[in-house]
This record gives sequence, structure tokens and C-alpha cells, in this order.
Amino acid sequence: MERVAEANQQFYSSIETGDIDLMRRIWAEEDQAPDLICVNPGWPLLRGRAEILRAWSLVMANVPYIQYVLTDTHIGVHGDVAMVTCEENVLTAEDDSPGFVAGGQVVTMNLFTRTEQGWRLWSHHASPVLLDDDDDEDETGGEE
Repeated sequence: MERVAEANQQFYSSIETGDIDLMRRIWAEEDQAPDLICVNPGWPLLRGRAEILRAWSLVMANVPYIQYVLTDTHIGVHGDVAMVTCEENVLTAEDDSPGFVAGGQVVTMNLFTRTEQGWRLWSHHASPVLLDDDDDEDETGGEE
């Protein structure tokens, strides 16, 4: 499980540092895992290695700063497949703003496949956590 955790951390490190070469090493090749997919909040489904890497290249070229604080991480391994679930607490910077803006919270499932080169990403699926301020008020005795 330690190697899976390392592969998962490398995925996020590649985004934070804008290292597209590391991102290329993280994703499996088409012959290692069928039907590579990537789903990010607000994006259409990306299918296939070329489409996925092209999209990440655009993100890396256009996001001046991004940092992931991963919480509630769970890893499961069954044979040559591993699943990592976690919460991404995302910090990002606006293009023209000197300060940082919290990008929100995202729940994620990353699937990895074991290859001769180690664990490689097969699927990344991220979904935003929508927080409803009205629910918070109801729970704390606020008006309904």
C-alpha cells in the first residue's frame, strides 16, 4: 500500500509543480489499462491518454498556483488494482489577485493498476462537495 500512496502523492505533486513529464509517468499507457478516464469538477469526461494529458497540460499552463491538502485518505488493493479515495482540500490563486482563494473541497477516487514500471493511474474521478449554508444554520438553531 505504501507504493500506491506514493503514486497517488506523485499525481498531486505533478499538478502542484506543473510537471507534465511526471504526469506522463503517472498515467498508465493504453495497453496497461483499458479505457483510461479522467473526470474533474466542471469538465466533460476525458477519455484516453492523449486527451487526458492534453487537458492536464492546459491546466498546468494556466493555473498560477494550486495546492492540495489531502484528508480522509483510504487505500484498498486487490491483486493488480488499487483504489484510493480521499478529500482534496484545494487552495488556488486567482490570475490577477495577490492573495489566495480557497478552491473548495472535492471527493476523489483514483484507480491504479500495477505495471512493470510500478503503480500507474488508470482513472481519476473528482466531484465537488457542495456545502449548503442553510443546513448549517438549521443545525445550530438558526431560523428555518
